[in-house]
Amino acid sequence: MGKTKFSVIIPAHNEAQYIGKCLRGIGIAARAVAPDAVETIVVANRCTDKTREIAESLGARVLVNDDKCIAAIRNTGVRAAVGEIVVTVDADSVMGKEALTEIKEKLESGKFVGGGSNVKFDRMSFGIACSSLYVVLKLLPVMMKNGGLLSGAMFWCRKEDFDAIGGFDESLISLEDMDFAVRLQKLGKQRKQKYGTLKRKPLVTSARKFDTFGDWYLIKNRKLTKRIFTGRDRDAADLFYYDVR
Repeated sequence: MGKTKFSVIIPAHNEAQYIGKCLRGIGIAARAVAPDAVETIVVANRCTDKTREIAESLGARVLVNDDKCIAAIRNTGVRAAVGEIVVTVDADSVMGKEALTEIKEKLESGKFVGGGSNVKFDRMSFGIACSSLYVVLKLLPVMMKNGGLLSGAMFWCRKEDFDAIGGFDESLISLEDMDFAVRLQKLGKQRKQKYGTLKRKPLVTSARKFDTFGDWYLIKNRKLTKRIFTGRDRDAADLFYYDVR
């Protein structure tokens, strides 16, 4: 086996329903860049189901981090990674078959510092569309202040650049993804590199938050949404993220 080029990091809290599909999607994408060039690392977080067993049966390396902090969970995986390119993707999401190929092309061009992906939900409704637009509009002022709206959902960059910006900010218990995107973009600007977006095929992510809370929940509960967007409200983050299942 040659040197591992990619390390794909997957935070997972009781993801038995989704983790298999996520890992199989990575496996398909890996074939295009050579399977022995990709390692998958699942970071199990407070799992009480079969997440670990399923992940290991599909060839993933499983680590454990029981913090109620998604930034710390992601960082645990990246610290253990041996690939020169790191990719983080949630367990309820499936990358496109060309995702790793596109990442490789963008980074090897020297024009990109890293980036995110286009994304779509596995189901759509008018309520989900309106809620998604509401979230974008709430985040827009912060993003525009930092140089424009940035894609997310699946982050990718060279490991040395991940380390250079300090990884995900573990003082944040939500919105760590937006913060990471902003800091990665700033690093790119210093080098005259762009923050990229994978566009060939969107990442498909589950609409389970809407299934659980309702398609209009974020709009109907705007005070809670505002608290989540501070990135530091423990009660709000527990209610919407950490203690849901």
